[in-house]
Amino acid sequence: MSVTVRQLAALVGGQAYGDADRVIAAARPLSEAAAGDVTFIDSDKHAHFLPACRASAVVLPAALVPHAGALPPGSPALIAVADPLAAFVTLTRHFRGPDQVEACGVDPRAAVHPTATLGPDVSVAPFASVGAGAVIGARCRLHAGAVVGRNCKLGDDVVLHPHAVLYDDTVLGDRVIVHAHAVLGADGFGYRAQDGRHVKMPQFGAVQVGDDVEIGAGTTIDRGTFVSTRIGPGTKIDNLAHIGHNCQIGKHNLIVSQVGIAGSCTTGDYVVIAGQVGIADHLHIGDGATIGARSGLHRDVKPGERILGAPGRPEADAKRILLSLEKLPEVVRDVRAIKKQLGLEDAQRTPS
Repeated sequence: MSVTVRQLAALVGGQAYGDADRVIAAARPLSEAAAGDVTFIDSDKHAHFLPACRASAVVLPAALVPHAGALPPGSPALIAVADPLAAFVTLTRHFRGPDQVEACGVDPRAAVHPTATLGPDVSVAPFASVGAGAVIGARCRLHAGAVVGRNCKLGDDVVLHPHAVLYDDTVLGDRVIVHAHAVLGADGFGYRAQDGRHVKMPQFGAVQVGDDVEIGAGTTIDRGTFVSTRIGPGTKIDNLAHIGHNCQIGKHNLIVSQVGIAGSCTTGDYVVIAGQVGIADHLHIGDGATIGARSGLHRDVKPGERILGAPGRPEADAKRILLSLEKLPEVVRDVRAIKKQLGLEDAQRTPS
């Protein structure tokens, strides 16, 4: 597929500068772009890459266009837009063509219980399973090996990727995406000591997921003990995260890979929890808070607070401690020198 710079500018609602009749055949990132390609620069931080750019056209912010006057002849054509990244996504999709969509209907190798209800234009791939009493909304796609348990309810336009598992009674809102091997609704990790043994607590709750949630591959969300574990609308959960039983996750949270959230925690809206964070049970994280990567959280977090380190501390305190630790070897050398001058070195030695 080949189009002109002028046509691409019209597609993204941008303004073309330079040779607008130049023909473009592909969209590629800056590091791979060559002649015949369109690429993008998203901010002035990367403007210094423009003179050496090998692409035939560049999508960039309008504020960078004045820099084009300094470019030598034969420089790439420019397409000025308000949001270069979004525009480049549009152009990439244009060159890739329409996505391949599975044919609607139930594959004969799938297992759908007679009491299950399927909405219009549903696709159920080979070896997927839909349990008794389940309700599947319109245009849902269940990929190969996906499992929907008894009495689950899926909204419209839900996608379950291969081998995603929904235990009984799980509820998903509209436009939810569950990636491969994620497990929603397994028993919570609840035991009580009785007569010298760990006795399993029954898990009567379920998992409820709001609209527009995305759940990464290999992530697990446990059912509640008596109430449902809930994930708020718009929340995005990365791969290999774990959310324990009874947790109540707010709206539009970002939960990054390998996060572990123990049972009965709650979060507000727009919370960011970075990679490998561990959160103790029964804690609350307020609206807009950010928990830095590899932090260990043992206390509640106020709205808007930024936490870092293990144990988790306010970001400014944690950074001061980290800076101090870098100076620790120098401090130890100074202390040893002072002790030697004072004749205290032998007194601190352990007798043999």
